[in-house]
Amino acid sequence: MTETTHQIDYFTIPDLVELFEVGPGRIRRLIEQRELAAVRIDGVLKVPAVFVQGNEPLSVLHGTLLVLEDAGFTSDEAVNWLLTDNEVLGTSPIEALRTGRKTEVRRVAMSLAF
Repeated sequence: MTETTHQIDYFTIPDLVELFEVGPGRIRRLIEQRELAAVRIDGVLKVPAVFVQGNEPLSVLHGTLLVLEDAGFTSDEAVNWLLTDNEVLGTSPIEALRTGRKTEVRRVAMSLAF
């Protein structure tokens, strides 16, 4: 696995509260239910901006996060995998998801089960 060289923008919980027009509890539930994934950066919980489309979670993210969870990935590992360029996909998994390659991304994710 190679490290990503892309600049990643992140949303904080308050950013998502404003964007989604819901309370912070709803944002935390979206993370707990694997509709979104977040990592702690400098002690602050942040969601990669590429995990959001418009004013809602990227719809294909949920199933992919569940596949990664089933494969044994922690939330941090799943976020890292999604953002890191993948040789098989020829791009990062999140970019492949955003361009309609859900089945291919999930097939690669399933092959990573440990």
